[in-house]
Amino acid sequence: MSGPGIFRPVDPFSPKMVMSEISHLEALEVLDSRGNPTVQVTAILESGARGVARVPSGASTGINEAAELRDGDEARFQGKGVRKAVANVNGQILDALKGFDGSDQVGLDRKLVELDGTDNKGRLGANAILGVSMAVAHSAAAEKGVPLYRSLCERDRYVLPVPMLNILNGGQHADNNVDIQEFMVLPLGLDTFGDALRAATETFHTLKGILKQKGYGTATGDEGGFAPSLKSNEEPMELLVEAIESAGYRPGDDIAIAMDAATSEFFESGEYVFSQSDGSRKSAADMGAMWHEWADRYPLVSLEDGFSEIDHDGWKAEGGSLGEKIQLVGDDLFVTNPQIFQQGIDDGLANSILIKLNQIGTVTETLDCIEMARNNNYTFIISHRSGETEDTTIADLAVACGGGQIKTGSTCRSDRIAKYNRLLEIEAELGAKAHYAGREAFDRWLK
Repeated sequence: MSGPGIFRPVDPFSPKMVMSEISHLEALEVLDSRGNPTVQVTAILESGARGVARVPSGASTGINEAAELRDGDEARFQGKGVRKAVANVNGQILDALKGFDGSDQVGLDRKLVELDGTDNKGRLGANAILGVSMAVAHSAAAEKGVPLYRSLCERDRYVLPVPMLNILNGGQHADNNVDIQEFMVLPLGLDTFGDALRAATETFHTLKGILKQKGYGTATGDEGGFAPSLKSNEEPMELLVEAIESAGYRPGDDIAIAMDAATSEFFESGEYVFSQSDGSRKSAADMGAMWHEWADRYPLVSLEDGFSEIDHDGWKAEGGSLGEKIQLVGDDLFVTNPQIFQQGIDDGLANSILIKLNQIGTVTETLDCIEMARNNNYTFIISHRSGETEDTTIADLAVACGGGQIKTGSTCRSDRIAKYNRLLEIEAELGAKAHYAGREAFDRWLK
């Protein structure tokens, strides 16, 4: 792993930059937002500075993601316990890292990868490795006496990201008849992050009223979006436009729409099978035609995983002209893996990448992937997982990297709200040094 360019010390001449060594690591089995076990790691430096991180978990996962280590003991948490990962942190990983320079994130992450020795971090567990990687990053920031975003990158001005709020759920994130996983609102036309979050929240509450009026359910899915059974996979688009207008905003100008289709979840034998809705089957060409039609009909500016992670022919054949209209995001396609991402760049797949820390398993590899996106004119979106905790690392990461987009669920459920509240804190702290990305984040697609 190379050291990514955005790692720049706060002050290279300051005595504070002589960092102390790792004194202790302590892991604990805690719960995520779905009530499943996950790993919490506390990293303590010789100075007493400490950092805490909690690792998320996905439901809709790519086949090439770094591997979580689960216990497989059906007597505990239906086999989903993480005591083995916890033991690896408290044993092998602590033994290897005790006395290691707490400021050397690149070296630390390289050592973790080498210690694991597998291609997918499956021996020690990506959940164990990422917990340590993030916790040490937090402890280094604490020792410097600066926020995590500033510890990761010193800038004269920071960009606050456009929030992609998932307000209607389907697919793997809901028990309903909608095949497409996420329908999101993007408050592009506001002046500040706080105003943008307010506008999106007002739209969310307005949508709830519309659903009630139409006799639809208002229970929420994994990421806080409403999860009603609807007439079709397209009806959510109609409902979002209605909610945006009813909330007093202009579709496409003030608030746009994004989707995560998560098509890998319903790609079977070369076809896309809409088994949750009408049972229809579509080819890649059919899917491409549908996405084009929706992009023309609705204020759709971003589409994630519009084709399956294994349907590279579909991406190549249908993605070219579609990518001229909207942002095409690869999630399962790239799994935040620099090697896989580079191959996708070479093949001309998508024009944006979703960035998830736990897909690759270390802070450094995540930042390497972000730098690769920058260098190849791909946009990037910092993202949560469906199984989250109150950890707010990704909020700081989004500000540090300045990509202008964050995907972290609805304005519902405290595990999602924690990230938004952290971004509000950062905006207030930065004052005049904060700039809201707004429409600039999508300027190549907005005419």
